Amino acid sequence: MTFPDITPDLKSAMPLLRGRLLANQSLAELTWFRVGGPAQVLFTPADEDDLAYFLKQLPAELPVYVVGVGSNLIVRDGGMPGVVIRLAPRAFGEISAAGDIVTAGAAALDKRVAETAAAAGIGGMEFFYGIPGTIGGALRMNAGANGGETKDVLLEATGIGRDGTRHTFSNADMKFVYRNSGVDPSIIFTAARFRGRITDAETIRARMAEVQTHRETAQPIREKTGGSTFKNPRGNSAWKLIDAAGCRGLKVGGAQVSEMHCNFLINTGTATGHDIETLGETVRARVKQTSGIELHWEIKRIGNS
Repeated sequence: MTFPDITPDLKSAMPLLRGRLLANQSLAELTWFRVGGPAQVLFTPADEDDLAYFLKQLPAELPVYVVGVGSNLIVRDGGMPGVVIRLAPRAFGEISAAGDIVTAGAAALDKRVAETAAAAGIGGMEFFYGIPGTIGGALRMNAGANGGETKDVLLEATGIGRDGTRHTFSNADMKFVYRNSGVDPSIIFTAARFRGRITDAETIRARMAEVQTHRETAQPIREKTGGSTFKNPRGNSAWKLIDAAGCRGLKVGGAQVSEMHCNFLINTGTATGHDIETLGETVRARVKQTSGIELHWEIKRIGNS
């Protein structure tokens, strides 16, 4: 399907725009699942000023959504109306370290943040090594792995509002909870500062090796997947509930519950966005039926069915 092309109108209303606007751009290639329809408009801002200018000029009725590397995302087959914004690593991916502080752009890969911290002898950020996403997503979702969470190390985050205004958020302002933050969803995070602790480099590297070994041996990281599908219920593990409900290996179309890790869904090669989401909802229903526990999606789902 295709949406009406509104890029000429946007360009004429924003003569100073420097970023790239593309109409009806496929989003499947931008997600790990490799499924989904197009974005009505895909915008890649040139820098933070360009992003602020774009948001300030953008008609208020147009919906806006931000994607990173698409590792925790299902795009539905009908595509995404409105504007999808993708922060490019060149403009928003810089990382630096000084003392016990690491500064990173929102498009920086979590893994690279961990590597930069390790090279500077800054411990406490090894958990980022096991998260296949970007800092922007980590801020929004309070991403965590292997016993650590974003809230444990964040000093402050910066972002831009839907009206183009800039904001700075302290750790407390972020209102972090398990796999989420309380910041207005319309805020687009652009950068963050983290504080770790000066640690022996060997200790950091050993911990990062443990994180990587866990990922390789326990998760289907070489498949087309979206990472952890459901949040762990309090006092329980989603994968155990899914396994107990008999869902290991369950298939819907080209989508399958991973045999290696039950809380991962995979695209076996022919799945649609509908297949993957339907499989997830089937798993939720079976878990509810067998355990009485309702699983909640950790993976974001966007767009029209």
